[in-house]
Amino acid sequence: MTVQYWSELRSMRLRWKVTVCVIFLAAVVYTFCLPEKLFNDPYSTVLNASDGSLLSATLSSDGQWRFPQNDAVSEKFAQALITFEDKRFRSHPGVDPLSMVRAMQQNVQAGKIVSGGSTISMQLIRLSRKGQSRTVLEKGIELVLATRLELRYSKDEILSMYASHAPFGGNVVGLDAACWRYFGVDQSDLSWGEAALLAVLPNAPSLMHPGKNRELLLAKRNRLLDKLQEAGIIDEFTCTLAKDEPIPAQPNPLPRHARHLLLRAVKEGSAQKRVHTTIDKNLQWRAEQIVADHHERLSGNQIFNAAAIVVEVRTGNILAYVGNIPSVKPEVQSEVDVIAAPRSTGSILKPFLYAAMLDEGKMLPRTLLPDVPLMINGFSPKNFTKQYDGAVHADQALIRSLNVPAVEMLQEYRYEKFHSLLRSLGFSTLIQQPDHYGLSLILGGAEGTLFDITGIYASMARTLNNYFEVAGRNRYSKNDFRPLTYVSRPDSVRTLEGTSLFSAASIYLTFEALKELYRPGEQTGWKHFSSSKEIAWKTGTSFGLRDGWAVGVTPEYAVGVWVGNADGEGRPGLTGTEAASPLMFEIFSQLPETTWFDKPLPELHQTVVCRQSGHRAGMYCMEKDTVAVQKAGLETTACPYHKMLHLSKDQRHQLHTNCAPLESMVHAPWFVLPPVQEFYFRSRTLSYKALPSFRADCETGTTTPSMDLIYPKVNAKLFIPRDIEGNPGSAIFELAHHNAAASVYWHLDGEYLGVTKKTHHFPVNPPAGKHRLTIVDDQGQSLERSFEVVGK
Repeated sequence: MTVQYWSELRSMRLRWKVTVCVIFLAAVVYTFCLPEKLFNDPYSTVLNASDGSLLSATLSSDGQWRFPQNDAVSEKFAQALITFEDKRFRSHPGVDPLSMVRAMQQNVQAGKIVSGGSTISMQLIRLSRKGQSRTVLEKGIELVLATRLELRYSKDEILSMYASHAPFGGNVVGLDAACWRYFGVDQSDLSWGEAALLAVLPNAPSLMHPGKNRELLLAKRNRLLDKLQEAGIIDEFTCTLAKDEPIPAQPNPLPRHARHLLLRAVKEGSAQKRVHTTIDKNLQWRAEQIVADHHERLSGNQIFNAAAIVVEVRTGNILAYVGNIPSVKPEVQSEVDVIAAPRSTGSILKPFLYAAMLDEGKMLPRTLLPDVPLMINGFSPKNFTKQYDGAVHADQALIRSLNVPAVEMLQEYRYEKFHSLLRSLGFSTLIQQPDHYGLSLILGGAEGTLFDITGIYASMARTLNNYFEVAGRNRYSKNDFRPLTYVSRPDSVRTLEGTSLFSAASIYLTFEALKELYRPGEQTGWKHFSSSKEIAWKTGTSFGLRDGWAVGVTPEYAVGVWVGNADGEGRPGLTGTEAASPLMFEIFSQLPETTWFDKPLPELHQTVVCRQSGHRAGMYCMEKDTVAVQKAGLETTACPYHKMLHLSKDQRHQLHTNCAPLESMVHAPWFVLPPVQEFYFRSRTLSYKALPSFRADCETGTTTPSMDLIYPKVNAKLFIPRDIEGNPGSAIFELAHHNAAASVYWHLDGEYLGVTKKTHHFPVNPPAGKHRLTIVDDQGQSLERSFEVVGK
């Protein structure tokens, strides 16, 4: 072979290698020429109701109404768009040669560019490349990228990307936003006229301008409708009706429902996403209207803010979320989401303590609790009415929301343990140690959110409902106590256990007490109206009349309401009962009819109790009732208030064997309260019979104390201020005595001060330092009390 032959062979091999390399490089470039993600645009955050309808949305960060991509595209819009822009879209590989040839002919004939011959795929590439100049080179790049696009995505995916990113005039981008801005509907509800209008808009979005280009836009839409008729997609009648539809005059405002929930979703990581919520659209609209109506009435008292939340008990799903009232006045602070804002709880936590006390067997539902002036380490709680009952049944103390009995209960239960219980229940705002709150925890000393508190009430109801699902001992699931949710989630598997944070019996007894609360403007007769519902509900009012709470629950729903001022300003009449509960009940009136909770019979046990004291009946109780109580209640103490007295024949005096023969006595059981409790109780209970005094010739010889100091308390530290003129002031000491006719003699540090009769109030002006008060009654009983004066 000649040298020339080998030279040509080497040259051919070289050209072949170069060709292969070029083809390989071209294949690599072609493979990777399309960006992994076509669009990096910022999106709006979109909130959808449970039925998929739009509740509200935010503008994207670049000021556009650009909803996140929607994989679904309206069939009417798809057919209108393909007919108008790219009739061979379903068959070509991203480039349509016939359209390009036709476009070249039209451009040559017109002497200018009047048609581009671009397919929908090419237009999608152009949209993703953000305004590149329309040159021949750019056109070539679009051709290549369009074919690569077709290899990566299906036709439906390409159509959905185009529909989600096409411009529709002004700051409206994407089909979803355009449907709501121009027609106020979801894309699935488009008419043929609306679909045709939106199909022509991306081709010339500048035509969508209020007051301009109306005729051009109308003509363009109608030509497309004629094409749809010619193609047999719509009939003549449909075409005529579609042409009669008017062109929108200007964009509509987007819906603004559950706007605070939208902001909450953004804060919780759903920014630039489409959030499919559990919100019931119709209930949300109605709840917003009810809150707005109540705001109109409350604003006359300068109460400017209100919030409400409605929950489905079974799932914990939020059905309505009204974070605040709408207002354009900046001083109203309507942008504050009160549902998520920590506020002083007032009395709204008392049912949790009541249920906990039942669970531990520390009381029965009607156990008598002391309701007398109280001072514990300088903490002196007062009832809202500033009055005292002396003694009150536990369920009545809960119903009437009395503060002193609640503090007595918490002192026995221990505030440290209650703090831990609240956190276990789902109370997320207890960020301080228990000692920071102390006994004030039960009276609003801590802050809570409407979200958490309503969720706990709903969890209690869920626990009671689910108790009946499974037979046997393991009837509880820990995940019955869980936070509320506004996003649908699958039902969790219930891992059954033998215990719960609250037993079903204690929850049921608590709800039974709460459903007896008086309705606003009514007395107990509310239950006899056929339209009334059985609801377990509780109100709360914070110190200074700053927050009004009302939370109600049925087996199906929980409703939480807060009323007040976002800036914390208190107002007269701003109470849970007067300001919040009417709003809660009106929202309940919009909900379907409900049932009442079934009794958890396996956990309820019959026992005999003393009607007067509410304790288990003792041997001297006169009137008894048989009631169902929680299991732990069977171990509670027997009635300590009924005693057997030995009386004279006329039952006016007490006797004992040292001063009278046994046969001259009458033996009678007697209901006896401690002196301070009796002091307040007998003034409010006409049927109360005071303890008879001992006959004059009988020494007392009894261990029952006949008197007690109301003020000062044991080891109290007193500050006695001077009066307005600078003169030394006085402390008024107060004593309660079983015998209303008794005389009481007062001594301070061994010196006699004076005597009181009937009403035992005595002014004392001791110097600074430690002192000892001694009191002796006319029966010889004495009482001593130490205290310290820290200043004047």
